[in-house]
Amino acid sequence: MKHKKIWGILIAVLISLLIFIFRDSLANLQSYGLLGLFLLNIVGSATLFLPTPLFLTAFVAGSIYNPILVAVVASLGSAIGELTGYLAGYGAEDILEKDPKVQKVRGWMAKRGFWTLFLLAAIPNPIFDMAGFVAGATEVPVSKYLVAVWLGKLIKFAVIAYTGAHSVVFLDKFI
Repeated sequence: MKHKKIWGILIAVLISLLIFIFRDSLANLQSYGLLGLFLLNIVGSATLFLPTPLFLTAFVAGSIYNPILVAVVASLGSAIGELTGYLAGYGAEDILEKDPKVQKVRGWMAKRGFWTLFLLAAIPNPIFDMAGFVAGATEVPVSKYLVAVWLGKLIKFAVIAYTGAHSVVFLDKFI
């Protein structure tokens, strides 16, 4: 069990490093339409603590494709990509288990974890990776984690995609 947790941390860090190293090549995914959007959101959300321009891709895609479809595709990819933070936290659980603050968070996450993850995923913020880390460390069930994150990101990407769609209409008035 201990080796499995160490592998969780190593895999999460390795994915982030590979994405950072090959970031220029990964930018070409946008030419693949909605499939490219899905893959970009997986990759962009899989980085630990490295910001990626996912807002821009969803904004532009919303001006080209159906915004509802963009929101669903982008949020699914993003929720899947966020599993790296969860994996890293799961792997670090043994390290953090002795910390009394983590034990307090564990109880809190058990009671309010779904809504916390949902809200943090729905609003743009730089701390979502930490929420995934804590969810993994406190062993929030993966299914609960994915549903909460996907629903929150669905709302966020819907707002972004609709803003992109309506920006074209707005700009057409001035061009």
